[in-house]
Amino acid sequence: MTAPLTDLSHVRRPVSEAQGLPNPHYIDSQVFNEEKHAVLFSSWSGLAVTADVPEIGDAVPLTFVGMPLLVIRDKSNTVRVFQNTCRHRGMILVEEPRKIEGAIRCPYHSWCYSTEGRLVSTPHVGGPGQNTHESIDRDLLGLIEVRSHIWRDVIWINIDGTALPFEDANADLIARWAEFDKPLYHGGADSAFQLEVECNWKLAVENYCESYHLPWVHPGLNSYSRLEDHYHIEKQDSYSGQGTLVYRQLKAADGQVFADFEDVGEKWNEAAEYITVYPNVLIGVHRDHAFAIVLVPKSTERTVENIHLYYATPKTNDAMRAANTEQWKLVFEEDIFVVEGMQKGRHSPNFDGGRFSAVMDSPTHCFHAWVAGKIENYRATAQAAE
Repeated sequence: MTAPLTDLSHVRRPVSEAQGLPNPHYIDSQVFNEEKHAVLFSSWSGLAVTADVPEIGDAVPLTFVGMPLLVIRDKSNTVRVFQNTCRHRGMILVEEPRKIEGAIRCPYHSWCYSTEGRLVSTPHVGGPGQNTHESIDRDLLGLIEVRSHIWRDVIWINIDGTALPFEDANADLIARWAEFDKPLYHGGADSAFQLEVECNWKLAVENYCESYHLPWVHPGLNSYSRLEDHYHIEKQDSYSGQGTLVYRQLKAADGQVFADFEDVGEKWNEAAEYITVYPNVLIGVHRDHAFAIVLVPKSTERTVENIHLYYATPKTNDAMRAANTEQWKLVFEEDIFVVEGMQKGRHSPNFDGGRFSAVMDSPTHCFHAWVAGKIENYRATAQAAE
């Protein structure tokens, strides 16, 4: 029997007794690879947003934890995700974002695929001038499609195909935010930005889940949305985060505000919620705008955060929209030194994962416990197969 890479027995204890995930889960490449399969590939992970492919034929190549993928809006206006690999010799099909006017053509031997992934052309496969061969069944050699789902404009993928249907896996959160089940309008180029942080992706999640750090890390935000104005949000094995009871709308000099999402309840006049949908998508909802942050794990100690802002109407005030982007960018940049500092701290060999405040850190512990549970289940399955 193979010994487990780490001891997780202390992580899933009650929050008042638990320790956090041990150091190797932040700095060890072997553990990172285990988590890739146990956590990221087995869950509904965020990959991108549909705003990345706004028009029919738009195609964007992406890499998710080493796997080459292709996001494309097909000719029927459906957003699909394929492995970005030709079924012939494994050549990468699309190297840069572009519009597919006809077929997806492999640059190696010119095998061609429709935007729906069907293999439609195999030139000279049976010899010069012979474009078919009995050994090549085009019906069986379409692009390999990755299971995907669209919710709140995020493209969610389940790579190993074992997760429950998205609506079942996230039924509680979908119901919680049913009032926000309205059209979302991406703010455009000035409503998207990217941050690169030198930390393991989980540290970005952990920091986002809790409001405990507000007074010291976000003094401007804390000046009106104080620590005592926040509440915890926790759903075991699904999501966690925090909410505020004193959301303050952005106002222009003339008093103009963004339009509200239609028919949201009075609760949201001053409330807002910020939730991590496990494993790697951070979402915020407000009466007049929303955002999604897709965390892309690049390596054990490097993460890219892709941030997108959305509104209730397709047209918004340009200056206000730019100001809203800038204020959120400032907030998220204020967190960088924290997550990078925690990453450096994980190289201290005697750090034992740390302890949680039973009162203030329970959303973060909820995430740790979920990660540990996913890994333990993965290890148990592997052990049973030995």
